[in-house]
Amino acid sequence: MTTPVIEVRDLTKRFGSMTALEQISLTIPTDSITGLLGRNGAGKTTLMHVLTGQDFPTSGEVRVFGQTPAENAAVLQHVAFIKESQKYPDDFKPSHVFRSAPWFFENWDADFAAQLVEDFRLPLNRRIKKLSRGQLSAVGVIVGLASRAPLTFFDEPYLGLDAVARQIFYDRLLADYAEFPRTIVLSTHLIDEVANLLEHVVVIDQGRIILDAPADELRGRAASIVGAKADVDAFVVRRGLDILKRDELGGTASVLVDGVDEVVRADALNSGLQLTPVSLQQLIVRRTGGALAQTDAEAGHSPETRTPRRARQGASR
Repeated sequence: MTTPVIEVRDLTKRFGSMTALEQISLTIPTDSITGLLGRNGAGKTTLMHVLTGQDFPTSGEVRVFGQTPAENAAVLQHVAFIKESQKYPDDFKPSHVFRSAPWFFENWDADFAAQLVEDFRLPLNRRIKKLSRGQLSAVGVIVGLASRAPLTFFDEPYLGLDAVARQIFYDRLLADYAEFPRTIVLSTHLIDEVANLLEHVVVIDQGRIILDAPADELRGRAASIVGAKADVDAFVVRRGLDILKRDELGGTASVLVDGVDEVVRADALNSGLQLTPVSLQQLIVRRTGGALAQTDAEAGHSPETRTPRRARQGASR
């Protein structure tokens, strides 16, 4: 069995009296795309800082490539951490960033970076401080993709990109991942946009992990059940389903439930109830107790991404 790239056991991280992460345990498998999801302030960035050696855990055990990451050059040389607030010297230009990248990333692909520069229409010789937010985001995205680091974290660096550029990012990431598999962790609020990219999902809420499962397992796990109020209530009780949201109109009830499988689905249909699948985003929104992300309509984007498993068919490692 392949050793997971990331192994965390009972991790707690405190800043003074504030607990950012509490008793977190998880593993992230090798050569996978994992979504690290949750509301603002949930602890996602803190977790990534600990995993990339930028913060020490207060307690617990953290292993990256089987070793403690903090102050460990042997681990960190295989890690890329790209974040929205990436800082560069003001006098730097994108061309400087890409020329210096091979010093830090042994797998750097200059030809791929040049292709991405064209894809994102990035002005190479404009000073960093003169770039638009979207152009600055493109710099980080290009570094994250072209570095081909064995472990790459994207902490929402693509939020500054418009819908077209974000789709280019998703397409290029998936195509390159199929050819050069590595472990990628995406932290994002745009869940519907990336849902079909993800092979594994970790959801953090108030410093604790509330979901940690393969994406295929979560897809279709939640559903909306509609029917006569008495029938819906009796069905939910009989099946012991977890109600995440409930609406009523006259004698009709609609409940959003978690824990749907094929047996539950067949029973609902045989009971004369309507059952409609709920997106991964809606499951996470309800699990974290509120609005978490833009809808695709609000983002002005209709995702057309493919799944990594399909993309990797026939890919050579």
